[in-house]
Amino acid sequence: MSTATVDSAGSGTKLYKHKPTAAALKGAIQLGIGYAVGNLSSKPDRDVLMQDFSVVESAFLPSEGSNMTPAHHYPDFRLKTYAPLAFRYFRELFGIKPDDYLYSICNEPLIELSNPGASSSWFYLTSDDEFIIKTVQHKEAEFLQKLLPGYYMNLNQNPRTLLPKFYGLYCIQCGGVTVRVVVMNNVLPRAIKMHYKYDLKGSSYKRRASRKESVKSSPTFKDLDFQEMHEGLHFDADTYSALMKTLQRDCRVLESFKIMDYSLLLGVHVLDRKLLSRGSRCDSRKGQKVLYSTALESIQGNTKASEPVADDDTFGGIPAKNKDENCLIFLGIIDILQSYRFIKKVEHSWKALVHDGDTVSVHRPSFYADRFLKFMGSTVFKKIHPLRGTSSKRKRTSMNAAKSASQEFLSPHREEKKEEKKAQSLDNLDGNFYSSSKQPDLLPRVSFKANDEEEIVNSSEERRASSSTIALDDPLPSLSRSQSDSELDVYL
Repeated sequence: MSTATVDSAGSGTKLYKHKPTAAALKGAIQLGIGYAVGNLSSKPDRDVLMQDFSVVESAFLPSEGSNMTPAHHYPDFRLKTYAPLAFRYFRELFGIKPDDYLYSICNEPLIELSNPGASSSWFYLTSDDEFIIKTVQHKEAEFLQKLLPGYYMNLNQNPRTLLPKFYGLYCIQCGGVTVRVVVMNNVLPRAIKMHYKYDLKGSSYKRRASRKESVKSSPTFKDLDFQEMHEGLHFDADTYSALMKTLQRDCRVLESFKIMDYSLLLGVHVLDRKLLSRGSRCDSRKGQKVLYSTALESIQGNTKASEPVADDDTFGGIPAKNKDENCLIFLGIIDILQSYRFIKKVEHSWKALVHDGDTVSVHRPSFYADRFLKFMGSTVFKKIHPLRGTSSKRKRTSMNAAKSASQEFLSPHREEKKEEKKAQSLDNLDGNFYSSSKQPDLLPRVSFKANDEEEIVNSSEERRASSSTIALDDPLPSLSRSQSDSELDVYL
């Protein structure tokens, strides 16, 4: 499709009469982001204010350039930058320097990725594997901007999260086409082969990969496929606990924002199989520039930010077991820009009429979060229970032997102490104690005068009547002197 013509005078003026090509749009996106970040560097650092979340800056970038914009060989386009100061803070929070951000996005052409989902979004990956650029609809961009204050608060409290990390929101208007893009973290590194990929929601209605998707070289499967292909991914107790706590915290955050229909993007690399060799791609990922961006960093709350978690062959993956295979797990929550608006409520009601309402993916946020967590914690992720092997038997045997030896050593001393106590009790006490050899340790029966006895019984009855834990309909009968001493001991 032609995007430019040259006028008859031969002046070479570009007259764009058609929609721009995908390559022209990718170039305009890179140029626009580069211009926005460079223009932001002239603004001084300051605290983020509430009004900063609603700011939208606009700039026109003609192909011939201007006093404020560079010349370029793409069609003229207009750039809108949403909440630039707020997103600058987010990038700083994750340790992203402006030069590194510009180099990752603008240095080399973007890599276009296929979209296995039902949405019409385009996905682009930066050449160094760091960032994903995803096109979003107008409603999604609007919802993200409204979400920013709460997102800002959540990241301040907990930067280690499996939720998407948003680094920028932009809009490109070029040749009659409007494209809104969001820059996010990349969950699945290309430098390591994913032997299995899953998009999991915790629902069952239409949650199976299509035939077209299944025959791809690297398909993305769904919930029902996972249950047929795996018996669950097993983790040690500490890792399982950290993973589930992170998921629970993130789901509660999404529920508070009335967000549903999100997914867990899960990649499984089997260590026993041959690695995917990509040369410099692998080296670039090892030079990771973003903090808390790997799966292992996202769930390890006690890991210091300065520790190089991803500087090894695991690429920040979480160790796990799949049957007898050692694996690395890469994961993150995606597609969180779906709020439970009116259209989603109608969609759920319509699907619930035809199918079981609890099995469809669209549901109210609280139910969706509970179903999501239950599926992840019981079906997808499982805890490795330590077996009672020889080591534990040795421990029990050694403990029993030590216990019996200590008892043998201490028994003569205990007998001597008992004899001494018995002799002292026989010599010093006046016979009001129990002297039966079967009950050597019972407390003495104390004799009272009549007045004293009545006072104690009355106080005992008052305590029972005022008790908040035991309610009696009839008061206890007062104790007479004819009652046995054992009964007096029990009630006192």
